Amino acid sequence: MQAPLIEFEHLSVMRGETLALNDVSLRIGAGEHVAILGPNGCGKSTLIKAITRECYPLIREGSSVRILGRDRWDVVELRSMLGIVSSDLMTACSQDATGRDIALSGFFSSIGIWPHHEVTVEMQERAEEALALMEVSHLADRWTDEMSSGEARRVLLARALVHRPQALILDEPSTALDLFAQHELREILRKLAATGVGIVMVTHHLSDLIPEMERVILMRGGQVVADGPTGETLTAERLSGLFGLKLELMERGGYYNLW
Repeated sequence: MQAPLIEFEHLSVMRGETLALNDVSLRIGAGEHVAILGPNGCGKSTLIKAITRECYPLIREGSSVRILGRDRWDVVELRSMLGIVSSDLMTACSQDATGRDIALSGFFSSIGIWPHHEVTVEMQERAEEALALMEVSHLADRWTDEMSSGEARRVLLARALVHRPQALILDEPSTALDLFAQHELREILRKLAATGVGIVMVTHHLSDLIPEMERVILMRGGQVVADGPTGETLTAERLSGLFGLKLELMERGGYYNLW
């Protein structure tokens, strides 16, 4: 049986002087498609950074962190098993690099290819395969500063997929995308979900969710305030409390929107 992606028990994380996560216990299984939803500053991005080992928890009695069944990791090894797409990576893509370079850099946890990187034939083949899967093979030789935000996001997804990860970790995936690019992104994510790869998406936009997201975790003030099947967890009353204003909820074909 495959180990769960994460098993967090009583996890607390400080960001500077702020308690960003407060006594969070959470389990996400391998292959699950999960959305983590909440307002800005609720702790959802810190939760992602705890998975990728960019943030470490406070040492407290009863607290534990297990990722893919292990509590100790070489960070480089761990990140080769997780495909990560974040706004931070999007910003870093502004330098001179081609789509192929960005995809290949997933093997080195870098942005772009540098002189000390040794790119093998297998790496090149996997990069081409990932670009084709994301339907951006035509961007292989294009500079990233010549790409639209939507094109660059799909190239970053290819970067995340080159090492065939066990799960994709998406932090605010639709940031800076126009409506058409958001639609394209959702279609690509549906395609990926159908392959069986786990997807953990952090967002404050309900419209980012795709029908394959069978579970939603709601966060506020550094804590999990709700966790369950999407259709049961997403209610107008609960979301109104989460975001602090009266909202109306509409669902159509597995997609959700708020007014």
